[in-house]
Order: sequence, then structure tokens, then C-alpha cells
Amino acid sequence: MEAGRKLAARHPHGRSRTAHNMSSSSLRKKSDAALVRKVPVAPLRPLLANLQEVFLATKLAVLFPAVPLAIAAQCFRFDQVWVFALSLLGLIPLAERVSFLTEQIALYTGPTVGGLLNATCGNATELIIALFALLKGKIEVVKCSLLGSVLSNLLLVLGTSLFCGGVVNLGARQPYDRNQSDVSTALLFLAVLCHSAPLLLRYAVAAGEHSVSATSAAASLDLSRACSFVMLASYVAYLFFQLKTHRQLFEPQEVDGGDAGDDDEEPALGFASALFWLALMTAVISVLSEYVVGTIEPTSQSWGLSVSFISIILLPIVGNAAEHAGAIIFALKNKLDITLGVALGSATQISMFVVPLSVLVAWIMGVQMDLDFKLLETGSLFMAVLVTAFTLQDGTSHYLKGILLLLCYIVIGACFFVARQPADQDVS
Repeated sequence: MEAGRKLAARHPHGRSRTAHNMSSSSLRKKSDAALVRKVPVAPLRPLLANLQEVFLATKLAVLFPAVPLAIAAQCFRFDQVWVFALSLLGLIPLAERVSFLTEQIALYTGPTVGGLLNATCGNATELIIALFALLKGKIEVVKCSLLGSVLSNLLLVLGTSLFCGGVVNLGARQPYDRNQSDVSTALLFLAVLCHSAPLLLRYAVAAGEHSVSATSAAASLDLSRACSFVMLASYVAYLFFQLKTHRQLFEPQEVDGGDAGDDDEEPALGFASALFWLALMTAVISVLSEYVVGTIEPTSQSWGLSVSFISIILLPIVGNAAEHAGAIIFALKNKLDITLGVALGSATQISMFVVPLSVLVAWIMGVQMDLDFKLLETGSLFMAVLVTAFTLQDGTSHYLKGILLLLCYIVIGACFFVARQPADQDVS
């Protein structure tokens, strides 16, 4: 508690530094205002400084040209594979900038509203891709991309972070606070139960062990929607727990050196400016997400990969690349509380917020999406959560834990690589 009060006292705007904020800040760089001051036209300087802060104050700025290139490739009818690849590359810096702009707005709104913004915008890319896939009726793309985000966070990101952190800090103790991981894994197990219920019901009805009043598909849909309300209620309770009653459990511990984000204590953008750029970045993400969804099947055929493999493996890796890189950077610095906050926090947000929200939005749109992710997908999710929970149960880390998580991810990836799914099942 004392460490949490000290940390809050150091931030004059009342901001609560979350693991996602600190991870994202590791990919930012200070803007050099010297060039802007040399501009002879004084009224242009604030605008140029604003543009510099938004587009150049990130280590991922080199990927921004992929955004106009993707739009140009679509407009000039280039090969669909190029549109898909350029759109994926363009989403990487845009996702990082959304995190930056959300944090800038949080500096003016306070820690609670800032935490709520992070809780809803932290996985904006995945949510937008899911919504566009629903509009096109590609339910399997929605399910696979969201499942892939959870698997990627739990196994790939966490595994890579623990492995790299363990190798670099080979002779040092690598502790972390178990309280945060215990809460997240408990919520993830609830998510697994909600995913398993429609699947188990379908098999029980097919085996003749139970009967339902409506058809099996209708019963599974009703059960999924009920479970979605339960998951959203659990997520709201989790937010109240995280932002109000037990905030100290989720604040990264104060460390010597204070390099985890002190340089960004003062807002770099005005409130109106940050709000404008957030809306614009979200609109551009929506455009690129529509391109990705529209070109995923031609890309699947061109690359000889199944749509499920691209959705489960490739989309999540690209969509969370900036966040993942930040988690690894802090693991290298032996700050595993931040790494766990990023990986587990993102997995929890996808499982307990984005997935049930997608089911309910699909209901409003008249699309019959349920929580039955099929046997292979649900089994992979259950094993990923189980392995992660056992890996994190002792409160210390070493490189072997990272290797085991990575090997689990490789095995699951191999399963979806060899599993072929007919293309006509991607559209419902």
C-alpha cells in the first residue's frame, strides 16, 4: 500500500500507471523539438509539434508508410495478398498509437476514467476486426482471431518474455506478485467454463444423454448469450476490483532507477488534440481491419494456409505486436509484474469482454454467433489456461518456464496448421 501511495504521489495528474501503459511507453521515444523551433512561420510550430509527437515519437514510426500503401493497393486493385500484408503491417503502429493517445486522455480524466478507457480500448484492434468480420458474416474468423489473441498472450508473449528475461537475468532472482496472476487465471477459468458449456451441451444432446426444448443449435445460442451476460458481469466486477477496491494489487511495484515511464509524466498533447487523433486513428484502424477481413480468404488460398491458421496465429501476433514487444522489454529488465500485467491483462480482457461483447453485438445484428468454438479450439484454450496457471503458481520465474510455454504454443500452432477447414464454413 505504501509503495502504491508513493507511486501515485509522483504523478501530479492523478494517473494510475497500469502495466499496459508502462509496456507501451517502452516503445516511445522523446520528440526532438529543435527542428520545430527552427520553422520560420510561428503559427505552424504547434501543429508541427503535434504531428511530430503523434507520428514520430514511437520506435514503430518506420511502419507508418504501410498505412497509405495499403489504402493505395486497395484503391488501385493490387493483388489481395499485398493489401492483406500491408494492412497487417499498418495496424502495428496504429495499435501502439491508440494506447499512447488513450494514456494522454487519461492524464486529464483521472485514474478511474483512464483505467476504464484502457479496459475498453486496450484491445481495440481485435474488437474492430471482429466487428467487421461479423458484418461480413465470417463468424469463424471472429472466433479464431479472438481465440488466437488469448493463446498468443498466454503462451507466445508470456513464454517469450519469461525465456528472454530468464536468460538475461540468469544469476538473479526473478520474483513477481502472485496476487494479480491469481485473479487473472481465475477469470480465465471462468471463461473456459463459459466456452465449454455450449460445446458440452451439443455433444450431450448428440449422444442422447440429454434433450432440449428447442433445436440443439438454438439451445446452444441461448446458452451462449446467457453466458456472455455472466462474463460481462464478471468483467465489470473485475474492473471495480482493479480500479477501486484493490487497485494496489495491479500497480507495478516501484523499482530503483524509475525508468518505467517517469519521462511521460506531463501530457504531450492537449485533451482536444488527443481526442481528435484517437478518433482518427480508430477510423484508420477500421479501414485497415475491413481490408484484412476482406482479403483473408484470397490470402489463405495464395499462401496455402487455412483461414483458421491465419486467424489464430498471424492476426493476433501482428495486432498485439507493439504490446508484446513492451512486455518482453520489461522482462529483460526483470520487471515481471509489468510483463504479467500485459500478457494476463490482455488475455483476460479478450476472454471476458471482447468475446461476450461480440456475441451480444452479433445478436443485435441478427448474426447467430455462439460460444461454441469447437472441440480443438476449446481444448487448446483450456490447456493454455491450465499450463499458464501451473507455470505461475510459485511466484518466481526462470527461462525453462518460458521454453515450456513456447513449446505448448508451437504444438497448438502445428495442430491448426495441419487442420484444414473448408472455405465455405467461414461464412454463416
